[in-house]
Amino acid sequence: MQSFSRTIGIDYSGAETANSSLKGLRVYLAEGDETPTEVPPPPSPKKYWTRRGIAEWLVERLAEDIPTVVGIDHGFSFPLRYFEVHGLEPDWAGFLDDFQKHWPTDADHTYVDFVRNGSVGNGAAREGSSRWRRLTEERSPGAKSVFHFDVQGSVAKSTHAGIPWLRFIRQALGDLVHFWPFDGWEIPAGKSAILEVYPKLWSATFPIQGRTADQQDAYSIAAWLSQAAAADSLSTALRPSLTASEAAVAQVEGWILGVPAELTSVKSRAPKRRGSPVITSGQKTTAKGYVNKNGQEVLRGTDIPGNDHNQVVYVLKCQSCGNRYGANGSDIWQRRCPACGDGAAGLAF
Repeated sequence: MQSFSRTIGIDYSGAETANSSLKGLRVYLAEGDETPTEVPPPPSPKKYWTRRGIAEWLVERLAEDIPTVVGIDHGFSFPLRYFEVHGLEPDWAGFLDDFQKHWPTDADHTYVDFVRNGSVGNGAAREGSSRWRRLTEERSPGAKSVFHFDVQGSVAKSTHAGIPWLRFIRQALGDLVHFWPFDGWEIPAGKSAILEVYPKLWSATFPIQGRTADQQDAYSIAAWLSQAAAADSLSTALRPSLTASEAAVAQVEGWILGVPAELTSVKSRAPKRRGSPVITSGQKTTAKGYVNKNGQEVLRGTDIPGNDHNQVVYVLKCQSCGNRYGANGSDIWQRRCPACGDGAAGLAF
């Protein structure tokens, strides 16, 4: 297992532009098993970090010959449904280029809302629904969709502002840094890594000691990573017990470090599986043989009208229990089995 000599935690709150000094941008760093300390921005008239400043600072740190693990608090990718709707290959590197082209939030004087309202870029051609959730978000109680804007606790703006900077770092460092899990679930020895994290998983376990909420989040990321690396529990977190098809989806959608492979809540709506469904990425969701992330397979289409606008009924089969039922074509990507997966009732066919 890769060992790290340095850990960095970054809270990525706030919006505004790439060069805006934001109180919600906080960076903590721990050397070895030392207590994390806050890293101030480089001397300038600006009191707080900017997104550009953090990206450039990370490039400098990760270029050093010190194996470093970095946890950043925003979404690194989008749900598989986004790739399907917009006709994108299930490839994260290609996604980064396509996203930055349509959402150039790393440009000067560019707010996320400027792209949303059409003043800059072409965000209208690359929108998503707040109902779309990544597999890791479905498994993480409280995690919001990367498309859920303008609500308390939203990560949509920070995600849309931060993704182009992941591309910037990747282009600047190439193979020197491993983006987990997109570059693989195993991090090669001697290489630094950047991970998506959700500080709410850990922040309550560390005394606040006068830190603000943003400082506490960044501190808890660095502290947890440091302690986990020393105790070798980080290796376990880096290998969530996903099925082969789930792991394939997560290498496109990303995974939040520390999120369990299965929900433990008794209210979980996760399907009960007897086997591992084989997901068919990059295929139309209505195509015969398509299997969604919940193991629901398309058997055939019909000419029977569905109950959604301009939809017809498709016949699906649950790969776990064999149950067959009807569904609107627009619902196939997210359907769960009505018999064993606590899904909505099927349509008659």
